[in-house]
Amino acid sequence: MDELIDILTPEGKPTGKSALKSEAHKNGWFHATVHIWLFTAEKKVLLQKRAMTKKVFPGLWDISVAGHIAASESVLRAAKREVFEEIGLELQEKDLIKIGTRIHQVTHDNGIIDNEHHHVFIAELKVPLSTLKIQTEEVDDIKLFDLSVLKDTKNLENVLLSRFHEYYVSVYDKIVEHLN
Repeated sequence: MDELIDILTPEGKPTGKSALKSEAHKNGWFHATVHIWLFTAEKKVLLQKRAMTKKVFPGLWDISVAGHIAASESVLRAAKREVFEEIGLELQEKDLIKIGTRIHQVTHDNGIIDNEHHHVFIAELKVPLSTLKIQTEEVDDIKLFDLSVLKDTKNLENVLLSRFHEYYVSVYDKIVEHLN
C-alpha cells in the first residue's frame, strides 16, 4: 500500500515535507518505521512470514510486526496500529517498551532504497496465537520460535537475515533483560 509518510533528515529530524512511500523509496529519502518484537514469558519470539507479494524480502520469516509511520502520526500510535492491522492484536501504549532507534540503509535489487529510522519496541504476547488474525496482504503466517533464533540464524532457511545479526542479538538481549 502506498501511503503518505513524513520525510526526515539523515539524522532523523523532521524536514516538514511528506511524500508517498514509493517516492521516498525511489529517491532514498529518510523516513520512519516501527519494529515491534513480540515475545512470551516462555522465551519464545513471534515471527511473521512475509507475504510472497511483498516487494522486499518476500517469504522471509521476519520481525513480529513492522511498518511505516504515516504522515503526522506519532510513533506509538503507528506501533499500535501496525500490530492491530497485521496480526489483529490490540496493545496499549504501556505494553510497548521502546528499546531504541536504529538507522537502516539498504538498496534492494528491485531499485527500492530503504533509508529508514526504525523505532524498535518489544512487547509481551499474552494471548494464544490462535486468537490472532493475520492481514493476508502483508503476512502469510505467524509462528512462535525459540528466542535463541535471534542469536543463531545460521542453520535456518528463510528465517531472518544474517547481515542484521547484530540487530537481532541486541533485541534478544533486551528481551532476556526484560524477562529476568
